[in-house]
Amino acid sequence: MDTMQIPLRTRWTAATTAEEVARDMLLLGKNVLVTGGTSGLGFETARVLASAGANVTVTARSPGLTAAVGEMNTIAVAKLELEDPHSVDHFAEQFLRSQKPLHVLILNAGIMATPLARDAAGNESQFSTNHLGHFRLATRLWPALKAAGGARIIVLSSRGHQIGGFDLSDLGFEKRAYNKWLAYGQSKTANSLFAVEADRRGQPWGIRAFAVHPGSIMGPLARHLTPEEIRSFGALNDDGTPLIDPASDKKNVAQGAATTVFCAVSAELEGKGGVYCEDSDIATLEADARKGVRPYAVDKLSAERLWEESVRLTGVDVA
Repeated sequence: MDTMQIPLRTRWTAATTAEEVARDMLLLGKNVLVTGGTSGLGFETARVLASAGANVTVTARSPGLTAAVGEMNTIAVAKLELEDPHSVDHFAEQFLRSQKPLHVLILNAGIMATPLARDAAGNESQFSTNHLGHFRLATRLWPALKAAGGARIIVLSSRGHQIGGFDLSDLGFEKRAYNKWLAYGQSKTANSLFAVEADRRGQPWGIRAFAVHPGSIMGPLARHLTPEEIRSFGALNDDGTPLIDPASDKKNVAQGAATTVFCAVSAELEGKGGVYCEDSDIATLEADARKGVRPYAVDKLSAERLWEESVRLTGVDVA
């Protein structure tokens, strides 16, 4: 299979933090949008990029200013509900009306392992939120990305894509019995495939796209898991605090945001895109190892077919 999953052998490691990646970066005049950016990985990403001088907008379902966000005068907060097409369209229209170029679009928001639920159009909620909402947002903001004269899209995938179960003929779990983990894995595979095809379509305008595995981080994403499920993943110390061991992919928030920031700012990625990254580098292609990306999650034909199906489901496309 034709793939660009060739590691760069960067100087960064699994323990690298977002601040270390962005050190000495000057992002003055750069406009950045981070979905789900008022807490956890999203906020750390936004904070680091804002500290480097970028003008950052973060979105949230409930956009009340947190104390931390309020202290950053270069971070704006806006309401966005990814499962609601009207909310996405309204946000995109407001952004486009500003006539600002969008230099970095970070599709960070997401849900994980939720009970079966569907959006108003009947799409399974994890696929709807994690993929379709972000697909709609990115395509609606395409003019602002084109105007940047060299933009990057970063979408948070996950090693959860390795769960498998991606079925283009049954994205809504109407034929299969619903399984919350299969649904999550399917949505994370969709995120990776989105980066492949967005990169292909964006290259004529200098738009490059990257999928990211941030690491396994205890945070808001785990809110639907029981304490027993969390313990079963070996994610906690004996005293109940999160286990931090970057070598085994268990990271804190500062380490988890590093690869997103790397994909947003690294000069080492100039001229590259459509790849899945982890530990602040391009990941290897792996058929069965725990690390790396599965071939089906970066398959170009699957990416094109998913894009076409996403256009059918959302009614929007790039031009």
